Amino acid sequence: MGENIFINLKSGLVDIANIWFPPSWQPVISAVIVSIAVMTFAPLTMMYLTWFERKAVGRFQDRYGPNRVGPFGLLQPLADGIKMAQKEDIIPEGADRLLHFLAPALVVVPAFLLFIFVPFGRDMVAADLDTGVLFFLAAGGLSAPLIIAAGWAPRNKFSVLGGLRGAAQMLAYAIPMALVVVAVVMATGSLSITAVVEAQLRLGYWFALTPWGAFAFVIFFLCSVAESKRTPFDMPEAESELVAGFHTEYSGLKFAMFFMAEFTGSFAACMLASALFLGGWSGPEFMPSWLILQLKAWLLFFVMVWFRGTLPRLRTDQLLAFAWKFLFPMAVLVVVASGAWYFLRMDYGIAAVIWPFSALTIAWWLLSIVLAREFVRGNRPRRGGNAG
Repeated sequence: MGENIFINLKSGLVDIANIWFPPSWQPVISAVIVSIAVMTFAPLTMMYLTWFERKAVGRFQDRYGPNRVGPFGLLQPLADGIKMAQKEDIIPEGADRLLHFLAPALVVVPAFLLFIFVPFGRDMVAADLDTGVLFFLAAGGLSAPLIIAAGWAPRNKFSVLGGLRGAAQMLAYAIPMALVVVAVVMATGSLSITAVVEAQLRLGYWFALTPWGAFAFVIFFLCSVAESKRTPFDMPEAESELVAGFHTEYSGLKFAMFFMAEFTGSFAACMLASALFLGGWSGPEFMPSWLILQLKAWLLFFVMVWFRGTLPRLRTDQLLAFAWKFLFPMAVLVVVASGAWYFLRMDYGIAAVIWPFSALTIAWWLLSIVLAREFVRGNRPRRGGNAG
């Protein structure tokens, strides 16, 4: 019952709708039900992701977090939403009023689209496309021009800088993310996310437990954190340098829309990472598949929160150097190691396990040393006084 509860619920709603509508309308009705489900799941998840993050960071910092509105503060996200709706919508003088109105709403669209392609459990995916992985990466890439537009609309130079920083960051980290996904596609021979999960079930192990998959998983997760502009990669929203980044001149519900896009995009990336590297819905037989996948995604989101509570923010040059000088070459090596693993492991046995893992580990440490030396050199104070 617990396994198919949502599938049965959808079938029941379709059957009820067929009483008033002809059978030819069934695909349309099914699509509407799925769309409503996604549009409901994303905001509700975002609300309690904010509650979870505030609670967790509060514990990291030895404080309670939200605990006044509702039991354990569970109604705090609803109170915050009501508060944001009551705030005045301030539009700067000289701003592009149309773009200022559209940008926050459009930024949310790619984040919602991500949930269409990622599976929620066994036989629970809104659009099980043969190119689901490609569509997921393409939908995520739509955010970069929208962030530039959001920063440009208020005619604020600090917002523009925040938008440009965000676009540069998303471009830099999208490339290594796509490369490690190529390694997964090579291993399964399919661009379907469902096929990737089924391949791990068929092989009997998660890709994150293979020599190449462990590195691919770490790279994908770090790129997901950066794509979501979360700590330590939150330079586009750097309060100390750029006031509040590209959304400085937005208030009320418009400001809330940017946070909805950030949190929903982060959780969708956690769900995709669970599907590509952690076996998706594979787990204990007594648990529903949708619950297993959700638990994995929430665990990965907890790691994102952990980053926020412990790591300092990177400078822009460090942030881009980490992507281009460390993650990009490592992602290329992961693709090579993935091919070697699947072409040689049958003939060379344990040797095909040892040498890809050893080579990737050595490359990881060498690149880490080179990057660390550059970071230390960049943080070293300059000699001499100020000019003049």
